[in-house]
Amino acid sequence: MNLPFDADTMLDGLRAWVECESPTYDAASVNRMMDLVTRELIVAGARTERVAGRMGFGDCVRATFPHPRSGEPGILVMGHFDTVHPIGTLAKLPFRREGNRAWGPGILDMKGGNYLSIEAIRQLSRAGVRTTLPLTVLFTSDEEVGSPSTRDLIEAEASRHRFVLVPEPARPDGGVVTGRYAIARFNLEATGVPSHAGARLSEGRSAIREMARKLLEIEDMTTDDCTFSVGVIHGGQWVNCVTTVCTGEALSMAKRQEDLDRGVAAMLSLRATGNDVGFKVTRGVTRPVWEPNAAGMALYEVARGIAADLGYAINPQSSGGGSDGNFTGAMGLPTLDGLGVAGAGAHTLDEHIMIDSLAYRGKLMAGLLATLS
Repeated sequence: MNLPFDADTMLDGLRAWVECESPTYDAASVNRMMDLVTRELIVAGARTERVAGRMGFGDCVRATFPHPRSGEPGILVMGHFDTVHPIGTLAKLPFRREGNRAWGPGILDMKGGNYLSIEAIRQLSRAGVRTTLPLTVLFTSDEEVGSPSTRDLIEAEASRHRFVLVPEPARPDGGVVTGRYAIARFNLEATGVPSHAGARLSEGRSAIREMARKLLEIEDMTTDDCTFSVGVIHGGQWVNCVTTVCTGEALSMAKRQEDLDRGVAAMLSLRATGNDVGFKVTRGVTRPVWEPNAAGMALYEVARGIAADLGYAINPQSSGGGSDGNFTGAMGLPTLDGLGVAGAGAHTLDEHIMIDSLAYRGKLMAGLLATLS
């Protein structure tokens, strides 16, 4: 099957998506992105459903394509359109192309992978190739913060399918993901005693100071088995006031669920350094460990064969940096992740893709959609 994927044409289409900024916490912006992708899906022949967002997050889009076995368990292609880049990032990271690289917010994680997935569906349709199994696409809106509002939707939809394909970015060596580490998030709150920082400093107890102490304690808990990091801190409003409340967010990641469970217990046992201040940890959203299994590896073998026919190799690997594949993989469903574009710099101002990967990874996706049965 020699489908005419053209990377330059695909990049032209992808540009509009990249220039529609869609940070997770801006539901209106995410919804504008969902408007764009809904139109693309309808033009591609899909019947779309808009799932209203909740918890302050944007909407989701579910799309199905006409098929004689409609309603039977099929293939679910699953991705997210929220990004970590706040509105205005385009001024610092504008869409641009240099040689085989293209830059832009969210271009790698994961608008490029989502785009090549829809292009794969379009190419199959134009070639008159009907997939053996019915096909559903689900695009969600809050993956970058752990999918707190969409996990139930993801798991419910996935349970109705035989295979799950996730076009998150390819691994650095071009490989795909057959397992992911467990991840837990935590909310932190330090409390102090207020006072006038200029006139009565000694009477106050700074919540920021307490948070700084606990930040170091938390990150020093990192081992080879379980990592800890504090990525968000908020505290203070007036420099002449001793801060009463300081909040933060921490992340823990482990390759094995039992290691994460121990890490969670350690985090929840943290206490304030003294009686005059307070410190509280509450557990946030968690992604379960997804361990490689026989069904997932059988799916990988199909992909490996398709890639080999296309002239390149894809290695299987477990990966950090959770995705919604954690949920479906942990459910025991055959899941293959990391099927998206090649590139580097995700979540930074150097986020970019290798343009030619739009075509050859698109062919891999099309091969999977056409082959799975």
